[in-house]
Amino acid sequence: MSVVAPREVEVVGDLSGLPASASGARHLVWWGNIGFMLIEGTGFALAAAAYLYLMTQQAPAWPPPGTRPPDLSWGLVFTLGLLLSELPNLWVRRRALAKDARGVRVGVAAMAVLGLLLLIPRGYELAHLNTRWDSDAYGSVVWMLMVLHTSHVVTDWGDTAVQAAWLFTHEIGDDQFADVEDNANYWTFVVLTWLPIGAIVYGLARLW
Repeated sequence: MSVVAPREVEVVGDLSGLPASASGARHLVWWGNIGFMLIEGTGFALAAAAYLYLMTQQAPAWPPPGTRPPDLSWGLVFTLGLLLSELPNLWVRRRALAKDARGVRVGVAAMAVLGLLLLIPRGYELAHLNTRWDSDAYGSVVWMLMVLHTSHVVTDWGDTAVQAAWLFTHEIGDDQFADVEDNANYWTFVVLTWLPIGAIVYGLARLW
């Protein structure tokens, strides 16, 4: 009985019509950025849960007697500045999608300046929390939330500053436009995560 060897099937495809690069959900880095935000968002949620847990354990005194809630003034300044920064940030994102080299250069540089300016009211916020990080459970969890969010502001500002320097010294291609889009999306994440954290730090201490 003879054995018939299986026929080899040769598949030939023409990939010349595929784009050399992509943006948005078609780009692998975009999905990596989304995953990064999901991981960090989980960290924010765990930190907020720790605050809520400690608050319920210390009822009815929260903050502890003798401790004033954080001053509102600098918190409001930072929050307003952060929300307003979304206007140029969304503009930069649109310029990246439109592959406007001049627009992304100017926009990313402006966002680097805005990020640096926002660190000023954030510094005053930290100086007016009215509690030390090592004073008690309240002080520790308040500082944890504030430092956690501040670290994201600082790292995104650093990323934006480096990106701005690169854009002004190199030719911009499709991959760089995709990077600008991803960075703009991440700044939106930084803005949105501050809203519940700010409400917890400044609001619950006054409402509880």
